[in-house]
Amino acid sequence: MKNENESVLNISVRSLYELQHLRIATGNRICAAFRVKLGLAPSQAEKEDKEAEKLLNQLRSEYALITDGIKRVTKNTKPSGELITTVAEMQLIESYERLVESENVHEKIIAWELDKEPLWTQWMVDIRGLGPKMSGIVLTEIDITKCDSISALWKYCGLDVVIDPETGEGEGRSRKKHHLVEKTYVDKDGNETVTKGISFNPTLKTKMVGVLGGSFIKQGGYYREVYDGYKNRLNNHPKHAEKTAGHKHAMANRYMIKIFLQDLWLKWRELEGLPIRAPYAEEKLGIVHSK
Repeated sequence: MKNENESVLNISVRSLYELQHLRIATGNRICAAFRVKLGLAPSQAEKEDKEAEKLLNQLRSEYALITDGIKRVTKNTKPSGELITTVAEMQLIESYERLVESENVHEKIIAWELDKEPLWTQWMVDIRGLGPKMSGIVLTEIDITKCDSISALWKYCGLDVVIDPETGEGEGRSRKKHHLVEKTYVDKDGNETVTKGISFNPTLKTKMVGVLGGSFIKQGGYYREVYDGYKNRLNNHPKHAEKTAGHKHAMANRYMIKIFLQDLWLKWRELEGLPIRAPYAEEKLGIVHSK
């Protein structure tokens, strides 16, 4: 059951990522506009992020200097910067600064609410590479009472295996046509309709595999060891000899996240007083991952 604290956490987490998306888009537009003003060519794709970040930092620094001591920017304000030369440009940068401030507010709220969550205070807080924002995603996107097994959690996160009907081999779940499942829903006229769609939470899968995986690898710690161990097995197994380095990385990253979710399921269910059972590899095969 979701309580009041989780509702506040949910609002703050969703608002934070929506603000982040808007702030990034706004920053990109500001940088594009100033590059045109300065007579610069559009950034090259591989350099775009670094160039945009550098230009945006210059604009923010100049804005801070111009507005030092100014309580409120008005149409009569006289900008005297090298880059910022009009009041409209000042207000454009000010709008970006307000988005940054709003993000900071929601980050503080998330930190306050996480301190009320046993899973954070007793487990998550000690995991290297797992920060407050990602923990907020996990706590608000997953209802552990509905995941009565580790495999159910993997499936909800889009990390279960699908059998390819042509090759008969297992593959990671995605949006491929043969990965879609039938769903029944009632339309606005009250008619029951069957359609096909994804069976997982796309937000969770993106955050787990695309963001958390990279954080674990970069920050080191236990889950980096899980990644390295599995990748070493792939590199030394004849079956995977022809796979590319990128493919092996993706496989090891996916495996690492599955182990994290397995540990998460066990700890969270334990804290909630819900029934738990040992992972299949441990219960049936006697394989125990040391920590």
